[in-house]
Amino acid sequence: MNDSSRETVSSRGLVGIFDSGYGGLTVMKEIAALMPHYDYVYLGDNARTPYGTRSFETVYEYALEAVKWLFSHGCELIVLACNTASAKALRSIQQKDLPLLHPRRRVLGVIRPVTERAGTFTRTGSIGLFGTTGTVRSRSYELEISKFFPHVKLAQQACPMWVPLIENNEYENDGASYFIGKYVEMLMRKDPSIDAIILGCTHYALIAEQIARFVPEHVRLISQGGIVAESLADYFHRHPEIEERLTKRGSRVFFTTDSPRDFDALAEVFYGKPVRSSRVDVSSAR
Repeated sequence: MNDSSRETVSSRGLVGIFDSGYGGLTVMKEIAALMPHYDYVYLGDNARTPYGTRSFETVYEYALEAVKWLFSHGCELIVLACNTASAKALRSIQQKDLPLLHPRRRVLGVIRPVTERAGTFTRTGSIGLFGTTGTVRSRSYELEISKFFPHVKLAQQACPMWVPLIENNEYENDGASYFIGKYVEMLMRKDPSIDAIILGCTHYALIAEQIARFVPEHVRLISQGGIVAESLADYFHRHPEIEERLTKRGSRVFFTTDSPRDFDALAEVFYGKPVRSSRVDVSSAR
């Protein structure tokens, strides 16, 4: 198994993992740990991150370019491991673009796997969500949870400072603690009966321990990576016609739209292993 390859992607049957930057690596880490035999390709759009404050139209445009690029480089199935892209672009890509691009391939997101289980996380019927401004404004979690668990109440808190702190490797200092405590207090003030909080951005897994210091002891923090991995394994079980098209050599290849040296330096923090990436231009896949 190779976790730091610069090899060229040339074969079909790959699983693509896409994120606006680094956060999706926390999801890929869990997916690859649960299903190590598949071949994975990671693409981070670091040149245009963050997505959280961008418009629906811009996020859709960027995500579609990434999907087209991953399809053109051998992916049979793509996971949008970015909450903002899942909230703002996934539905349009699935319904409008996928039937025209590749009807037999699939694009999945990270929001639905969590919302399908949301009601099992709470005893009080009140759940909190930390997310980017874009994810919160999209109301995607609110709408999806209401479909599966109409009785569950969701309080949301946008945390615009968390991703910059994490991506600048400043998330363990006193300044980060201030902003973590601030957003926790703001969320709990909205609904003191919250007993579970969804970390609705894949970056937030890196600060879960810091968040836990500020929430009441009885409040459970829900990270996405493991849930998304289990959901994908179940998806493969239910769709053998897709699973059988996937190659199984245990390879991992990484790409970024920005500087590979900068990407690799921080990617290890998210992925847990050294990463060696290559730079690509996804706009050429239009």
